Amino acid sequence: MVSAAAFVAACGGGSGGSSPTPAVTVVTATPTASHSPTTAPTATPSSTSTLSPYFLRGEELGVAERRVPHTTRLATAAMEALLAGPTSAERTAGLTTAVPDGTRLIGVRIQHGVATVDLSDAFASGGGSLSMQARVAQIVYTLTRFPTVKAVDFRLDGAIVETLGGEGLILDAGQTRADWRDFEPAIFVERPGIGAVLSSPFILEGTASVFEGSFAARLVDGAGHSIVRTQVQASAGAPGRGRFRTTISFSTTAQRGTLIVYSQSMEDGSRQNEVRIPVGFSSD
Repeated sequence: MVSAAAFVAACGGGSGGSSPTPAVTVVTATPTASHSPTTAPTATPSSTSTLSPYFLRGEELGVAERRVPHTTRLATAAMEALLAGPTSAERTAGLTTAVPDGTRLIGVRIQHGVATVDLSDAFASGGGSLSMQARVAQIVYTLTRFPTVKAVDFRLDGAIVETLGGEGLILDAGQTRADWRDFEPAIFVERPGIGAVLSSPFILEGTASVFEGSFAARLVDGAGHSIVRTQVQASAGAPGRGRFRTTISFSTTAQRGTLIVYSQSMEDGSRQNEVRIPVGFSSD
């Protein structure tokens, strides 16, 4: 087993049971092309930062999008958002989480393309093998959203994790998205996420495994009236999985709406693999 990079963790001294303060040490590297969306959050001079925690929709991954006060500690902020769970609005939109309540972030370090995340041992509590796999996938996808992260190593209370949970899920060093592709839905929209505020034009991107790689994207307002509809083409069709990235222009006076993506049955034209993503619209 390859040893993870050493942590620089902030721990409370003495007794008294105080929780460690989440800490992050980031070794800066020049971003390179990766398997992650090209729009991974990066620190900017703006007054807000965008976070994209990965939750679950049923037994598959779903993405939220949140604007938070500007921070340069994006990995820490994204992990804390994930561990806190979906907001009430995100839950209404269908998002849940397999990460157990009470899981705390002790630290996260990014070095040489690997994010080493240290969590409290509550992360290994409860749930069967599917729940264990899903919570690991959530962490891996949330951290590999950053272009400088290609793989994730896990620690619990500072100790390297070799197996997780009572059923002994094996967690080798260097977990990547390729290890958890089964959690991607047929049409996996990574941008925009649930709760995004869209301005025209916006970028739609993610991966898909549908017939001939083709599916529809439709933007509707809060009353269900169509704003724009477009056909999207992924780089590969089922049974493979291809990437898609397209720019969509629109015009509306509505404040809120829904982005709907779906493929169509070749037999009867019915919708398949439908995903609904509630969004807001910018007045800018």
